[in-house]
Amino acid sequence: MNARIASARSWLGANTAQLQGIAAPILVVAILALMVLPMPSWMLDTFFTLNIAVALMVMMVAAYMLKPLDFAAFPAVLLLTTLMRLSLNVASTRVVLLEGHTGPSAAGAVIEAFGHFLIGGNFAVGLIVFAILVVINFVVVTKGAERIAEVGARFTLDAMPGKQMAVDADLNAGLIDEKEAKRRRAEVQEEANFFGSMDGASKFVRGDAIAGILILLINIVGGFVIGMLQHGLSAGQAADSYILLAVGDALVAQIPGLLISVAAAMVVSRVGKDTDMGGQIVGQLFTSPRVLGVTAGILVLLGLIPGMPHAVFLLIGALVGYAAWVLARRNAAAAKAAAAAPPPAPAGDGEASWDDLQPVDLLGLELGYRLITLVDKHRQGDLLTRIKGVRRKFAQEVGFLPPAVHVRDNLELKPSGYRITLRGVVVGEGEAFPGQFLAINPGGITTPLIGTATTDPAFGLPAHWIDARQKEAAQMAGFTVVDSETVLATHLSHLMQVQAARLLSRTETQQLVEHITRLAPKLIEEVVPKMVPIATFQKVLQLLLEESVHIRDIRTIVETLAEHAAATTDPAELARRVRVALSPAIVQQIYGPVRELSVIAIEPGLERLLVQALGNPNGAALDPGVADILSRTAAEVALQQEEQGLPACLLVPDAIRGAIARLVRRVAPRLQVLAHSEIPETHTIRIGPILRGAAA
Repeated sequence: MNARIASARSWLGANTAQLQGIAAPILVVAILALMVLPMPSWMLDTFFTLNIAVALMVMMVAAYMLKPLDFAAFPAVLLLTTLMRLSLNVASTRVVLLEGHTGPSAAGAVIEAFGHFLIGGNFAVGLIVFAILVVINFVVVTKGAERIAEVGARFTLDAMPGKQMAVDADLNAGLIDEKEAKRRRAEVQEEANFFGSMDGASKFVRGDAIAGILILLINIVGGFVIGMLQHGLSAGQAADSYILLAVGDALVAQIPGLLISVAAAMVVSRVGKDTDMGGQIVGQLFTSPRVLGVTAGILVLLGLIPGMPHAVFLLIGALVGYAAWVLARRNAAAAKAAAAAPPPAPAGDGEASWDDLQPVDLLGLELGYRLITLVDKHRQGDLLTRIKGVRRKFAQEVGFLPPAVHVRDNLELKPSGYRITLRGVVVGEGEAFPGQFLAINPGGITTPLIGTATTDPAFGLPAHWIDARQKEAAQMAGFTVVDSETVLATHLSHLMQVQAARLLSRTETQQLVEHITRLAPKLIEEVVPKMVPIATFQKVLQLLLEESVHIRDIRTIVETLAEHAAATTDPAELARRVRVALSPAIVQQIYGPVRELSVIAIEPGLERLLVQALGNPNGAALDPGVADILSRTAAEVALQQEEQGLPACLLVPDAIRGAIARLVRRVAPRLQVLAHSEIPETHTIRIGPILRGAAA
């Protein structure tokens, strides 16, 4: 016996997925069967009870979910429950019209109970109750849910680009990995699909309410006609039998329909993802003792007015007042516990020593006192974890491990200010507000926001600091919304990318050499430091990093140095030859995996002038006026290329590439300069804008 039970359990477990897969088609076929097959009264009672149970389950799930995607199947459930109610209406209509003349129990006990006990057997009262339920469902709940679903769908679709950019920003800052980024992108897509489906599914609820009215009218008219003409009943007898059954049938369907409508409204009106709806309402409505105290006082005053039900008003007022008193005591105890923190230890007054002389931090982050919570793990601060992710992401992309970030407080800064230093020199600063969010305008968004206007510290885009309650509205409007930790981490990541050459000190270079030694010991031992001194190796890498060339392909770099070290020891010339060897990676870093490269070219006359002035080491220097015009024109053309969504890349002769790159770096830092020899043979070029600095 036990063996048979175990075998049955194993078979059931193995086939659970298949059974779940065919459950939906079987349910649809069963629902459609209700419309065409005659049903006995006991089966109708079963399905009516099941309909009410399903409606209650749907409403409970909607009440306890934390976010709309927790009930992603709701649009399909809405369709099936609506179809089930309409099928039951058809089946019950058939029974009412065929057997209604036999008495109120002809359509089953459920309809009879709704017709007798809920409305006292008075069909006039039933019609009025049904009309009120229809008004509540159709005019109030369904209409509001339909409008919320429509607006939510539109705003969710508009917010998709901003949410995708926020995911990309976290990925680029090293805060998340590729797997988490894919999951978040899929969640954004599913959320848009869900609200789009809800926009259409809300029409099911509205159509169901209209169908309930029409089915009731059809049953009343049909019952009168059949009862009086076919069964010879009087008008009063027909009304007592058919109208009472029709009203009971309508109420049996309308009450579950109202529950489903309320569930739909709860799903689309859900705001926040931390707690369920009950916890959210209690947590936000009953947290202020002042609100409860004022409410209690008003109730007590109303209870003292002559003619009022004194006992009810005074009792409820006393209960609300007691709740306000308990809440006030709890808040006071919490504030007293926070104020009782131990005082800081007194500073030492010993003699000065060499230990007081601290070396300058290679990379530092100074925080105002309000930002200390961002690095306090006891207060849920995760800035240190994000900084670790930034360093890891930098090492994976650029090719060497940056120095550790020394985080400390600085009372000289603004309370919400921060400062990023490199070798003791400030390279970036800004403000961040814990608990608030930075809504960044990626461009073209005109929706006003309530908050403090500012600019994104990393990329200079217009932004606003907003409260948490405005986060979802800003995302729906298309803004990229990030918290204060992400703002600091992204700013630090951007500056580390820009200052990568200065971050590669002799210590990091030596560590990189040791790392290569473990991977390819023979290769590095033959080149560094035998053929290329460590100082020259460091300078070559810094020259590459100054022009945003990643040094991940360290094998190619070392092999190229080994090939040309005997011919020259000039770091600039060695860096130029390394660039040629790395040209496929450089082009891919700029353009991606495309084969046709759209480049900016220099007008031939100006190009000859530049080659003559800059290409010959013994020739005349470039005229300052020409240099200024060339720089400004290059910046303008680079901006035009970026606005068109194309990489800004200038193609120049090999002899002047380095000089031109240094010339335009200050005015157009994102403009890349490539030499003719740095275009791989597998790629083609397409000449775009032309620099005409001489003509200007």
